[in-house]
Amino acid sequence: MLASGETQAPVIESRDELVAYIGEGAKPKAEWRIGSEHEKFPFYRDGLRPVPYEGPAGIQALLEGMAARFGWRPVYDNEYIIALEEPSSELGGSITLEPGGQFELSGAPVQTIFQTCAEVDKHLKHVHEIAGPLGIAFLGLGFSPLWTLGETPRMPKSRYGIMTAYMPKVGRLGLDMMYRSATVQVNLDFSDEADMVKKLRVSLALQPIAAALFANSPFTEGKPNGYLTFRSAIWLDTDPARTGMLPFAFEDGMGYERYVDYALDVPMYFVRRNKKYINAAGASFRDFLDGRLTQLPGEKPTLSDWADHLTTLFPEVRLKRYLEMRGADSGSWRSLCALPAFWTGLLYHQPSLDAAYDLIKDWTAEERQQLRNDVPRLALKTPFRRGTVLDVAREAVDLASGGLKARGHTNLVSGDESIFIAPLAEIVERGQTDAERLLERYRGEWGGDVRPVFTESAY
Repeated sequence: MLASGETQAPVIESRDELVAYIGEGAKPKAEWRIGSEHEKFPFYRDGLRPVPYEGPAGIQALLEGMAARFGWRPVYDNEYIIALEEPSSELGGSITLEPGGQFELSGAPVQTIFQTCAEVDKHLKHVHEIAGPLGIAFLGLGFSPLWTLGETPRMPKSRYGIMTAYMPKVGRLGLDMMYRSATVQVNLDFSDEADMVKKLRVSLALQPIAAALFANSPFTEGKPNGYLTFRSAIWLDTDPARTGMLPFAFEDGMGYERYVDYALDVPMYFVRRNKKYINAAGASFRDFLDGRLTQLPGEKPTLSDWADHLTTLFPEVRLKRYLEMRGADSGSWRSLCALPAFWTGLLYHQPSLDAAYDLIKDWTAEERQQLRNDVPRLALKTPFRRGTVLDVAREAVDLASGGLKARGHTNLVSGDESIFIAPLAEIVERGQTDAERLLERYRGEWGGDVRPVFTESAY
C-alpha cells in the first residue's frame, strides 16, 4: 500500500529507534486483537483460465466494481488500482493483490474468531457479487494447480517488478512463491518483550506442525508434485537471507534488539520516495542508517522506510509490531477460520501458551529444522522423536481448543470459539490432510484429471 507524506516521516538517527518502534507494539491483554489474512486464486469458470489484470473482466475491473458498489477506497500505484481500503470500519482492513493476481483480504483487527469469520463471510459475499457477472470464481489452495509460471498473470505493482528481477539471484523458487502460491495467516499481539519471545518461540517451533495440518498444495501444472504442501517446500529455496526458522530466537538474550539486528542484515528491496519505488535490491539497511545508501547518498531512513523493510522479511513467523504466523496453505472457508483459531487458542490463553512452551522447549535447532525440511513432503506422517508429527499435532490442537474454550467468547447459536477448531480436530482424527484427500480423488474418481479441483476447492 502506498502511503502519503513519506518524505515527512520522522528520520531515524539510531538503532535504538528501530528497537523502540517494534517495542511500541506491546499492548495490555485487554487490547489484544486478531488480524487474519488470506489469499485465493481468481479464475474464469469458462476454461479455468487465470484472470489477467486488464480487460473488461479482469482484476482491475473487479477492484473497480467493488470500489463502486461497496465504497472501498482505491489505492493506486502510478495509474493502476492495486488495492482497496475499507472506509466504513474504524479498525481498517484492505484488499490487496499478490504478484500473480492472488486476491487477498487483510482483515481488520478484531476481538474474537466469530468476528474474523463474519468478516470473511462478508468479504466472500461481496467478492462474488462483483466477480460472478464477470465469470470469475476463486480457488482455495496453497499452490496454483494447473497454470505454468508463464501462463500466470503479473500484477502492475512497482515493488513486484523489483522483487521479480531480484528473486532468481537468491533462490530457484522465488518466482513460484510470488506468482503461484497462496497462504492464510494470522497476526497476534504481545504484552511485553518477554511475552513476545515466548510466543515467537512457540509459534516458530510449531509452525511446521501448522503447515502439516493445513497441507493443501499437492498439484503443479496438472499433476501431483510429490508434496502435500508444495507451497511450504517452495520457501526452502526462495531466499535464505530473509526466510527460515530463526534459530537465534531460541538463544539466550533474545528480544527486540536481536530481531532488529537480524532485520538490519537482511538485504533491502526498495525505498519509497514521493510515492515511487527506488530499486535498492541487495543494499544494506545498516548502510542506509549510516547515510551511505548508494541510491540516496547522504540521506537517512525514516520510520516508514523501516516499516517497509520489515514487510520484506519472510521468516516462518515475522515480528513487526505484532507477530505474524505465515506458514499455512490457503484452503477452504473452514480453514480460513481454523488458522486464526488455532494460534489464538494457543497464544492468547496463558495456560495453553505455557503448556505449548513446555511441549517445545527441549526441541533442538536441528530437530526444528528437520521438521521444517520434512513436513512439506510427509505432513502428519513426518517422523519425530518416538512418534510422528500427527502426535504433536493432536496435542497442539487439544491445547488450542482448550484455550479457546477458556477465553469464554460465545455465540448463542454456535457455542464458544472452539467450534472453529473442528476442521483440525477432524484432520488429526482421520490422520489425513486435505492434500491427501485431494490426491485420493485425483487417482480415483477424477481419473487423473486435476480440473475437478476447481469445483472441489472453489469458494
